[in-house]
Amino acid sequence: MRLALMDTSARPDTPEQTALRQALIDLARRGEFKGVTPRLLPQLIHPDRLGDGSLTAAVLAMAERVGRDAFFRQQRLIMNRPDSRRDLGLIHCPTLVLCGRQDARTPLAASEEMAEKIPRAALVVVEDCGHLAPMERPHAVTAVMRHWLQADPVRHGGV
Repeated sequence: MRLALMDTSARPDTPEQTALRQALIDLARRGEFKGVTPRLLPQLIHPDRLGDGSLTAAVLAMAERVGRDAFFRQQRLIMNRPDSRRDLGLIHCPTLVLCGRQDARTPLAASEEMAEKIPRAALVVVEDCGHLAPMERPHAVTAVMRHWLQADPVRHGGV
């Protein structure tokens, strides 16, 4: 068994993060769900990729497929996420912690913290990448995943 954690955090939301999420929920409740994702794009992808029409269209289409109700559920779950940092040491399977260097939603420090506290964890930082690493840098993420899944977890400490 292995675990891959991508662009995530073990910390609970700050009051500021919760307020932002609540404002987006309120916007979507007012019938402006399609306006939520364009507002989030600068936090979701690398600034240099905002002009990438195929990437932004894919992100917008994904949000549309997920839909408003799932968006509400996701945001509420994240807003109520417990502080899991003290539990990280209980993870004993090989773990990959991967993040985009320019992830504005879950900064590199959150990934570094998790990788430090999880035994046998390996941290991989994807350069020129924001929060949606698999969408922004699919070739890099796929290469990392292939290497990690094929590596001997004992010899390589998880990667």
